Amino acid sequence: MTLKDPICAIATPPGKGAIGVVRLSGEGALELAARAFRGRDPRRLKGGRFTLGEVVDPATGEVIDQALLLVFRAPHSYTGEDLVEFQTHGSPAVLRRVMEVLVSLGARPAGRGEFTLRAYLNGKLDLAQAEAVLALIEAEGELARRQALRALEGALSRRIAALEEKLLGLLAHIQALLDYPEEGVEPHRAEGVIREALAEVEGLLAQAKASRLAQKGARLALIGAPNAGKSSLLNALLGYERALVSPIPGTTRDYLEAPLELFGIPLIAVDTAGVRETEDPLERAGVERALRIAEEADLILYVADRSVPRPPPPPLPWERVVRVATKADLPKAWEDPAFLSVSSLTGEGMGRLKEALREALLGREGGEFLLTERQVEALLRAKERLGEALALPEDLMGLALEEALRALAALTGREVAEEVVARVFQNFCVGK
Repeated sequence: MTLKDPICAIATPPGKGAIGVVRLSGEGALELAARAFRGRDPRRLKGGRFTLGEVVDPATGEVIDQALLLVFRAPHSYTGEDLVEFQTHGSPAVLRRVMEVLVSLGARPAGRGEFTLRAYLNGKLDLAQAEAVLALIEAEGELARRQALRALEGALSRRIAALEEKLLGLLAHIQALLDYPEEGVEPHRAEGVIREALAEVEGLLAQAKASRLAQKGARLALIGAPNAGKSSLLNALLGYERALVSPIPGTTRDYLEAPLELFGIPLIAVDTAGVRETEDPLERAGVERALRIAEEADLILYVADRSVPRPPPPPLPWERVVRVATKADLPKAWEDPAFLSVSSLTGEGMGRLKEALREALLGREGGEFLLTERQVEALLRAKERLGEALALPEDLMGLALEEALRALAALTGREVAEEVVARVFQNFCVGK
């Protein structure tokens, strides 16, 4: 087995569909496709062209299905190799037979992510872009889609390349200072360059939380006293009536979950039991569960009714809390600038609340870039090495700067261990 063998895989999801796609890539892919296709010879087609014909089993002459055949010629294909796609009807039986024929002719079934691995090895994508391919496939929210697409288009890679160029220029100057002291090389303002590089790295790291939330989603807990307006606020955020609303305190004894998407992030909003001192064992269990849910949530809405005296606040991780004063349409019994005033009935203040939620979840950076856990680790290593360089005299900074550059190179895969590459691609599906 080599990384130039012809490989094939079903590229569409399991199950029935109108169209199914089987991909074939590698040395001899066009010749192999010609033997399995009745119609115009794929070897005579220009890249980017397609033709209608039939997929056949050359051993028996059996027609398997009608198909569109698309040809992409090296190096102008996804993998950088000659690549053919058979677009058939989306029956699992049809797709299995097409695979059986291609394997019988000498192709082998592709491994997980092997098409994208070949794209990476053939210089069509760097490692950050390859990770973006997987993130784009798995994106469930609009923000994750946007982040992954920007990374696939090379936005993150270009930022890293500009940073590397800046540090390489400094490293070259330091080397000249050491190698040719008699030439009178002028001292460089190394501290300023490193501080700029550190600020760039920290700016990227500031987006790590937003990237994680965009990819994995977040939990938003609504906490407050009974009858504070939590259920009404949940319904207002959702845009439809999901939770029962009653003027009777203590209506919600257990928690209620509802999915929604805000700012492109898939959220699970959790309406919880009202938090208060109580002797009722069932209500007390609901209060304890509400506080546990708050502890585990990514963000908490602490809801207080501003039309009645404010109750004592519950024990909460306040660094993850957005404070909301509800029932702004009623006369107010108290006022606190730390609270956002909203009315679930009239919609007053809902825009400001959503903006506060956006900043609490995404930060001021806004979640522009996709960052995987591997990339965050590499950026943290680069930050640490740049910090070390900053503490050294200019003529001793070289080693720390080289280590920082290695960490940055790992982001795009120019300097990364084979097992790291293997770990990235083992998460892919077969066919991509």
